[in-house]
Amino acid sequence: MIYTPFPMRVVSKRVEAPGVNTLKLEFVKPEDHEFFKANYQTGMFGLYGIYGEGESTFCVASPETRKDYIECTFRQSGRVTTTLVNTDEGDIVTFRGPYGNRFPIEQFEGKNLLFIAGGIALPPTRSVIWSCLDQREKYKDVTIVYGARTVADLVYKHELEEWKQRDDVNLVLTVDPGGETPDWHDHVGFVPSVLEEAGPSPENTVAILCGPPIMIKFTLAALEKLGFTAENVYTTLENRMKCGVGKCGRCNVGSVYICKEGPVFTAAEVQAMPQADL
Repeated sequence: MIYTPFPMRVVSKRVEAPGVNTLKLEFVKPEDHEFFKANYQTGMFGLYGIYGEGESTFCVASPETRKDYIECTFRQSGRVTTTLVNTDEGDIVTFRGPYGNRFPIEQFEGKNLLFIAGGIALPPTRSVIWSCLDQREKYKDVTIVYGARTVADLVYKHELEEWKQRDDVNLVLTVDPGGETPDWHDHVGFVPSVLEEAGPSPENTVAILCGPPIMIKFTLAALEKLGFTAENVYTTLENRMKCGVGKCGRCNVGSVYICKEGPVFTAAEVQAMPQADL
């Protein structure tokens, strides 16, 4: 279904990293808010835009446990995202959605959770993290492995510090070799190798993996070494999407339309897709 865009008011803006920004949006119309509350689940995405400028597709970065607003985090890379960055508090933008499928977090209950993300791929992971942390009693051990190219490229630094201070979260941070600063006291290395070093157990554990394709490839290999099965690893392929409703054909991988059948898949489902199209 091609939804009519909702008008949304910019409540706040935050610079996360060079060229990466977060907008917090509130609903202008109560009926739009009710529709979103009834339909949004963690993992879904939307089309964000400015009247007269167009739309860009990216995830809803806020969790399903907090539906009074929408947060989106994006890299400034074109006309629409530049226009979004240049909005002021109180300005009106648009949201169309929610679209796509979801992370089956009810199936994660009673299990250990391993979140793995790289760079700008933390936003879709964050929505799952907070959905689970807001209901912390339903899950066992929570481990978050997050890396970026440099210290400056780490997003949600305020939340990373919060997670680091929690007794019920094991946070493992890393930056690529050469990306560290003199006051960096966490890991230096690529995410797959740091993950292997951390050595999380696959027993009763679900892994949620988001990142650029090259990182996903090598991280899946690391997870396999650790004993994880592809059926217990979830990922999102949202970086491929444009129109969001299966019309433009940009996101298809073989016969699979990512925006309609995804963006959330198990690693087993991804491995069954034509690898040359990924």
